[in-house]
Parts: sequence; structure tokens; C-alpha cells
Amino acid sequence: MTAEAPPRKNVPSTTPAALGLGERPAKAGPDDPAAAHVRVKLDVELRALLAHEPGTRSGADPEDLHQMRVALRRMRSVLKLSGRLVGPDAEPVRAELGWLGQSLGDVRDYDVLIGHLREVVAEFEVRDQPAARRLISKFVTERGVAKRRLTRALASPRYAAMLRDVGRLARQPATEEPTSEAGTTSADLVAGLAKPHRKLAKAVKALPSNPPDHDLHALRIYGKKLRYAAEMAKPAAKKKQAERIQRLIKATKNLQTVLGEHQDACVAADRMRGALDSTDTELAFIAGRVAEKELLRRAEVRAVWRDVWAEVDEAAQSVIARR
Repeated sequence: MTAEAPPRKNVPSTTPAALGLGERPAKAGPDDPAAAHVRVKLDVELRALLAHEPGTRSGADPEDLHQMRVALRRMRSVLKLSGRLVGPDAEPVRAELGWLGQSLGDVRDYDVLIGHLREVVAEFEVRDQPAARRLISKFVTERGVAKRRLTRALASPRYAAMLRDVGRLARQPATEEPTSEAGTTSADLVAGLAKPHRKLAKAVKALPSNPPDHDLHALRIYGKKLRYAAEMAKPAAKKKQAERIQRLIKATKNLQTVLGEHQDACVAADRMRGALDSTDTELAFIAGRVAEKELLRRAEVRAVWRDVWAEVDEAAQSVIARR
């Protein structure tokens, strides 16, 4: 018996057709049940994940890994918010997506850090460039360890089983089986935006004037959940409401960007603090310079994030008040 050949790097490990999906993603509109919209979203994001899998494995372009992770996080968010509409297996599948998300996130964090460091140190003096390269090399080596873990995960039977499970949830049934959620309509997806908005607003209200870094990171996660819920609700909405939801999507995306800058600055500063313990004094000097710049970037974001949140709140209120 011959050993099974490993997946080739330039093709995904499977195809939508092999997972029981159609040639093209299904579509759902305002007149379709809410469960159909959940399945369509899973279908679309599963195809996106597969499309970016080869590039993620090869590592040729970090954007592939980023987009693969985005697709996965959207599926997790959909299943968290509305997974009950597609059956009791939604939560176990969401947990498996979280398993893969950890491996993707570890590598993505290094990609963001390394890319940003290269931009920062490019402005340093020529005499500091050798030490700057050694600093970056340290994180490139650490990324390699994380990438090997991810490569093993993508080649594992567990990953293949996860894809099959998501595909099963994404398939549109010939007829909807009766469930306790059978009466959930497309309009309920729009009305359901009130819940993630309420959680985000409550979290903002609870913050002190100078919130801890981890609280602002948690706020970004709340904002991301609202955005993903809005993206799923938009096709279920009538034209005017869909326009208001699009405005909400844009506002939440801006909030994610701003708070993402804050989180990236915090992570970079912490990584630089760790590098200060190096016996390489020149490297430690560069790390200190970078840390100072990251703390300035952190302060700049803290000066504007509440204004960005106000735009999200206004857009969400416009949607909720007219549902």
C-alpha cells in the first residue's frame, strides 16, 4: 500500500463540489428564511477559505493567510450569532474553527509585527540597520516555528473533518426540517443587530476615561461581531434598510481599523520590551527606539477612538430604529 500523497501547495486540499456544495454559491434574499442566509454566508466564506488555503500553505503572500483567517472568523461569528438556525452541530463546528483560528492567528500576528517593524526601522540611521536586521530576524525565526505548526494543522485529518462539517452546515436542504427556530425570518436577522450593538454600547459605557489596553482590545472584538452580523443581515434587508446597514458596516470597519492599530502598537511594544533583555546591546537599543514609537502610536489612537465609536453608534441606531 502506498502512502497518501501530501496536498500540493498550489491547490486547496478539497473543493466546494467535494464538500457537497454547488458550482456557485447559493443566494438568499429578503423573502428567504433566516436559516438560508446563514447557510449562504457559510457557503461563501468556506469557498473563500479554500481559495486562500494554497497561498497560506506556500507562504508566498501573507495576505492569503490574512484572508483565510478573516473567512474563518466570519464563519465563527455567524455560528455564534445564528448557528442555532442550522442545527445542534453548529457549536461543535464553531469550536473546531476556533482550533484552526489559533494556529492562523499565531502566524498572522508575526506577519503584522514583522511587516510593521520593517517599515519603522527603514527610517533609522544606516549605522543602526545591522542591529535592526538582527531584531527582525529574531521574529522571523519565531514565525517559522508558528508556521510549521500551522502547516501540520492544515495537513491533518482534523482539518479535513472540519471542512466536511462546515460544508454539511452550508448545504441548502431540499426542505427545511421543523425546528424551534423555524419561524425565524429574514427580518429577524436585521432585528438581531440590536443585540451585538447593545453589547458593544454597554462595553463602551463601562470603560473609564483611560481604559486598559485589554479592554480596548475586547471592544474591537465586540465591534467585529457587530460588523459580521450586519454583513449577514444586509442581503436580508429591503433596499433602504440595506443602505443603512451598509453605513453601519463601514462605520464598524473603521472602528476595527482604529482599535486594530491600537492593539498592534501594544503588541509591538510588549515584544520590544522582551527584546530589551538581549545581551546584544545594539539590538536592545533598536528595540527601545521601536517601543517608544509604538507607545506614541498607541497614544494617537486613544485620542480618536471615541469619535469613531460615535459614528458606529449613530449608524446602528439608524438601523435599529427603522427595523
